[in-house]
Amino acid sequence: MMECRRGCAACCIAPSISSPIPGLPHGKPAGVPCPQLDAELGCRLFGSPLRPRVCGEFQAELAICGGSREEALQVITLLEQASLPA
Repeated sequence: MMECRRGCAACCIAPSISSPIPGLPHGKPAGVPCPQLDAELGCRLFGSPLRPRVCGEFQAELAICGGSREEALQVITLLEQASLPA
């Protein structure tokens, strides 16, 4: 199992999140950093019941996260775009 890369936060920036998040009651648009990211790009809600379920269920894996933060942002952005309704 892959560990999340410290200071990456691609999964907290690139995808849209339809669940309410403290600070974003209607969810988060794609490409917008989550307001719960701290200065080191860590999640302030990690381990909290306020953290959206989708965030807690995300598992880092090489196919999504790639070899760098930049690659993860690119892959997740492409997946987000591919999942948009036609």
